[in-house]
Amino acid sequence: MSWPLTRPFAEAELYKSQLDESLAANPGCARPTFAMMRHTALYDNAAGRQAAISALQSVLGQFENLFRNLGDVNNGFPKKIPLEELTDREQYNAEMLEENLMFGSPEQVIAKLKRYEALGVDEFIYYASMGLGQKEQKRSMELFCSEVIPAFT
Repeated sequence: MSWPLTRPFAEAELYKSQLDESLAANPGCARPTFAMMRHTALYDNAAGRQAAISALQSVLGQFENLFRNLGDVNNGFPKKIPLEELTDREQYNAEMLEENLMFGSPEQVIAKLKRYEALGVDEFIYYASMGLGQKEQKRSMELFCSEVIPAFT
């Protein structure tokens, strides 16, 4: 299982090349399943896009806090660091997040998954726990199940 976090598709290509090199260096070993996890949010309008991007930016600010001690932890939850304090960081850019992650319309997500399929990814792991509201998560999953999965069966 691999997880390129918010990095671009090139990171998945790097992981695949590392897997291929490892297999070549160890002839006779069975090829493992190559799974790829990505934050996933499907939406059908601008409000859905904004909700997904904002939720992820908030969670990424908490994640950053854990690594850089930018704030306290209260009752087991890291303090949310305001996006304004992180805006100079490319990893929080809304367009980049939408491009690199499984964010978008069903058609956009299908196109992204086709790239991973062509790369040799065997299984996709839908990562939904990123602070998005339950209603939005359910809508995303409905779109994934009804419109994306049929494109791969």
